Amino acid sequence: MKITQLRNATILVAVGDYRILVDPMLAAKGSIPPLKYATRTRRRNPLVSMPVNSESILSTATHALITHCQKGHFDHLDRAGTKWLRERKTPVFCMPEDADFLQKKGLVVQPLTTTRQGFLSGQVTPIPCQHGTGLVGTLMAHGHGYYLQFPGEPSLYLAGDTILTSHIKDFIAEQQPDICVLPAGGARFDLGDEVIMGVNDVQAVAAISNGLIVANHLEALDHCPVTREQLMALQQNQAIGERLLVPDDGETLVL
Repeated sequence: MKITQLRNATILVAVGDYRILVDPMLAAKGSIPPLKYATRTRRRNPLVSMPVNSESILSTATHALITHCQKGHFDHLDRAGTKWLRERKTPVFCMPEDADFLQKKGLVVQPLTTTRQGFLSGQVTPIPCQHGTGLVGTLMAHGHGYYLQFPGEPSLYLAGDTILTSHIKDFIAEQQPDICVLPAGGARFDLGDEVIMGVNDVQAVAAISNGLIVANHLEALDHCPVTREQLMALQQNQAIGERLLVPDDGETLVL
């Protein structure tokens, strides 16, 4: 299995003959308004361009997988990503609540169910997300993460946009995915608490998981303050060490 970090939550998972593009945000740097306004320096999104090798990486995609995409969540499927998928007629897997929304955009949609099911040459189990709490949480599209299992490959948990809930803790402790891809940017709006995991949550997952942890959703949006440097510091913890991977944009992990 190979996982290529493109930008933010956008990755390409290569497994067997399949190349699964997850949550494509493909917009040009600075083409989308800020997500934080109570600040002296407003920054337009995305904060960084796509990596220089992104075109060649994207060209290999055979399928797409969407964790959530409504209520303005451009950082998991933006207009550029939608256009890219539509023009190439790429089959798009999503949850039922997103199917009509994506079909109306002209995408080739293949809805999943809420339970374990066949997926390409393997299996997928959707895992519910909780994208924030309180008032902010009521305004968010919570979506699902996905637990992917393919014969002869490491099991992979794509957490999606979520805080670390008791349900997710129990799932990781019981299933022990070989790889967990976590949204570690600590995203926070002008009001309310974090709406995805941050540094402390990565540590908490490492304490209950025996597998590798891949941190992403970093350094690409103005409301995500956690840096790669902060997370890399966790590698000094003997309980985590080399199990924590923090790929750069454009970097491919061979797992």
